[in-house]
Parts: sequence; C-alpha cells; structure tokens
Amino acid sequence: MSEQIQFAMQNWSIEFTPSKKTKIEDFRRILPIGTTVNVTAIPGADPALMTATVQQLAAQEMNPVPHIAARGLASISVLENMLASYREVDVTEILLIAGGYQSPVGDFKSAIEVLETGLLQQVGIRKIGVAGHPEGSPDIPEAELKKALKQKNQFAQETGIAMYLETQFCFDAQAIVRWESEIRADGNQLPIRVGLAGPAQLKTLLHFALISGVGPSLQFLKKQARHVTKLLSVQDPYDLIADLAPHVNQHSPSQLQSLHFYSFGDFSQTARFALKLAMSGTR
Repeated sequence: MSEQIQFAMQNWSIEFTPSKKTKIEDFRRILPIGTTVNVTAIPGADPALMTATVQQLAAQEMNPVPHIAARGLASISVLENMLASYREVDVTEILLIAGGYQSPVGDFKSAIEVLETGLLQQVGIRKIGVAGHPEGSPDIPEAELKKALKQKNQFAQETGIAMYLETQFCFDAQAIVRWESEIRADGNQLPIRVGLAGPAQLKTLLHFALISGVGPSLQFLKKQARHVTKLLSVQDPYDLIADLAPHVNQHSPSQLQSLHFYSFGDFSQTARFALKLAMSGTR
C-alpha cells in the first residue's frame, strides 16, 4: 500500500491563500523546488497581495498557479492587466473557475467565456485547470455542470491546450471514484487532480465544508462532530488517500492522476504531511 500511496503522491500540489496575517518568507524552506502552489483568489481579496505572492513563488523556484474567478472580473481589461502581470514572471499555468459570486461583477458569467477570449494562450498560458465537482455544486444545476464539462473537453481538443479538472475537497473516496467513472462514461478525457483537505481540526473542516456546501462529505463531518471531544482533534486525509491510491496509477483506466491539498489548517503542517507521504507512503 505504501508504494501505491507514494505513486499517487507524485506531482502533489498545495493551496495557499495570500493574507497579511500569513506571510512566508521563503517557500523553499517548506516545499521542494518546483512544487505547484495554487494561489487562491477569494472575493474581496487584495489583487496586489495576490500578484506579489505569485511573484514571490516564481522567484523562489516554485510553480505558481494563480486562480482566476471569471465572475469576479470587472472587465476584459482587468483580465488583460492581470495576465500581463503574470506574464512578467513567466506564469504558464492557471486555475480558471466561475467563482462564488451570486452574480457577475463584470463581463464574464462563466469560465468558458474567459477561455473563448483566447487571451490565455496569447500570454503563454499552456496549462489550465478548471473546476470538478464530485459532489455537485450548490450554485450550479447538474445539467449545467455536464454541459460545461463537455464544452471544456471540446475546447481542450480543439486548441491542444493542456487542461485538467481540479476538484473541490471531498471526504468520500467512493463518491470521487463513482463521479470519475460517470463523467468518463459521458466522454470526459481531462485528467483529474483530486482536492483533499490537509490536516486540520475537525471544527475547522466543518466550517469550510459548511461554506462550500459539499454534500455527502458535509454529512460525514457532521456525524463526526456529534462527538464533541473530536471537534478539536486533528483529522488528516491518510485513509482517504489510501482508498484513492489504487485508482491513481498507470494501470487504472481512471482519469484520477494527482492529489491537491487545501491547507485549511496550517500551511506548513499540510506541506510536511504531503512531503512525508510522497517520500515514504506513510504518515
């Protein structure tokens, strides 16, 4: 099993949310050179802080992957300026999502509309992550999710751009495996980066699950939370990774190809957990 886990942990990536409260002087003290680090764009965040974080990661030999939330873009010129700043530090990969906005603040309603501008390719973006929803979305009907996934597959085929699905975090391995099988049967050819919650207190995970509205996983956490003594206990995704590992290998027909960690707890703690798994396959 440890060898399967090690293989599944190849090319793992991690999430970082720029914040004035959370500053890391040198990512190289925490992460291996070349680690893919997603830089989260949350509504109301300071764009300058996000740009500075992307620049820092690039300067410190990481692979920064900034989030772009389509519904949060005020105009196409805002998108152009954002991409120009990323081009200065040779960003070649982005994560493009619709974004958790009740209504668009500007010109774009969806990720596909941003893709169709052609601006990403023009500035040298060669790899694009788009959202995957193993447990559905509280904001988007299932029929629309299916339509969007078909459009993104078609876009990738027509343009030749490297596109992948990155999922919301989930605590149910069977739900992930079942979803992957269903969308593959429906024509999905995009590889999948599975989102997992890094080590964090149960109450913290429950908080983020409530915000995100992750269906069956939320019910799983609520059951755990019935035991009040567990609320302050630290949960890690080792068992979930062990269940997923047989599906993340070169012999499986599955499109599950890599794992991505959301650091809801401590970023450094999540990085240490992931690095140990990648090196030894054990906690």
